[in-house]
Amino acid sequence: MASRLFRSIQEPIRENLTWDEMWMGPDRGLIWCWEKGRLDRHSQPELARRAERGELIPLDWKGGVRKKLKEEIKRGTLKYLATWQGLRGEDLDIDIDGERVLVCCRTGQKVLFSAAPIEDDD
Repeated sequence: MASRLFRSIQEPIRENLTWDEMWMGPDRGLIWCWEKGRLDRHSQPELARRAERGELIPLDWKGGVRKKLKEEIKRGTLKYLATWQGLRGEDLDIDIDGERVLVCCRTGQKVLFSAAPIEDDD
């Protein structure tokens, strides 16, 4: 798989996928996470508005922020980033091999998103 994973927000959400199709493909579940965020955008509009403002809200994956931590940078997963992009109504656009830092608009906490494994830090 290429280092950059991109899907346009114009792409329809896939339907009737098997578990293997969702999680075991070359994208490692990132497309499904993004699609889930897109679905949640419609079922949870307040959550979507908070994400659109730049809040890193708690989701199913590590990367959300409840409060500012003592550490300067918290670690987050690419699955969180994909879900968050879908929730915001954005294209899926992730550098699989790279890193991206976002700052939560509510807490000011920096979160580093990468494919590297994360130790339990919450």
